[in-house]
Amino acid sequence: MRIIGGALLVSERPVIVSLQNQSVKDALKLKDRRKREETKTFLVEGYRECLRAWESSWKFEKLFFCPSLFLDVDKTILVESIKKTGAELIELAPHVFEKLSYRDRPDGFLGVAIEQKYSVEDLKKRWSKKEKEPVLLLAEAIEKPGNLGSILRSADAAGVDGIILCDERVDVFNPNVVRSSLGTLFSTLIVTLSIDAALDWLKKEKIDLVATSPDAKELYTATSLNGAIAIAMGSEKLGLSERCLKQADKTVYIPMLGRADSLNVAAAATLMLFEVVRQRGVST
Repeated sequence: MRIIGGALLVSERPVIVSLQNQSVKDALKLKDRRKREETKTFLVEGYRECLRAWESSWKFEKLFFCPSLFLDVDKTILVESIKKTGAELIELAPHVFEKLSYRDRPDGFLGVAIEQKYSVEDLKKRWSKKEKEPVLLLAEAIEKPGNLGSILRSADAAGVDGIILCDERVDVFNPNVVRSSLGTLFSTLIVTLSIDAALDWLKKEKIDLVATSPDAKELYTATSLNGAIAIAMGSEKLGLSERCLKQADKTVYIPMLGRADSLNVAAAATLMLFEVVRQRGVST
């Protein structure tokens, strides 16, 4: 038991100084997708990310921490809060934590969290509680973790009711998705479906699909984005699939005035989502 910066911190184990510690070795394996899928756990690094996971009631199996790397001493309060949920606390020496970290400047927090999966029923319950027509984002075959994380941030900022990931190429629990989402992964309801299942469900629920394509005739700002809608964004290389484009109720384009023939998918998603916000007159 120690006092750090006026906060009581209870250490149940000695400080781990060896890279051969089994818990450390097991955590390192979670950088591999196959191990994450096998154990149904994943890494959450950073104070802000761990805080947002805890605030959203995600469960931690373990929390690795290193007080000497904390940016502010009062952050020991989060360690104790996570401990109360049943997580095992493991204090690491700085050199061990830095080996486990996937950041250039670690801040002393890295949790092993337990995956949560959601269904379309969960999605429907969430927007039904709001008593308004839903705004969803359908992301098809996104390949880069950084883009998916940025899309999650924009969806959170725009108040999207949920995200449908179709034919996923990148694991939503990839450490770089968690990092680039700035923890919004934990407050965003994400459902994983095949594109066929997603399109069938949207049709059943009478939710209009709005697709983006450089070949579309309608400008995205000149098209009504009111009502129950799902904004569809495609892969970085190929865009939306032919099936998705054919099933779309509306197809719009974002003007390109330079030499590039496409926008980054996260940037395009942000433009589309905030056009929805603008048209619906949402204010803070």
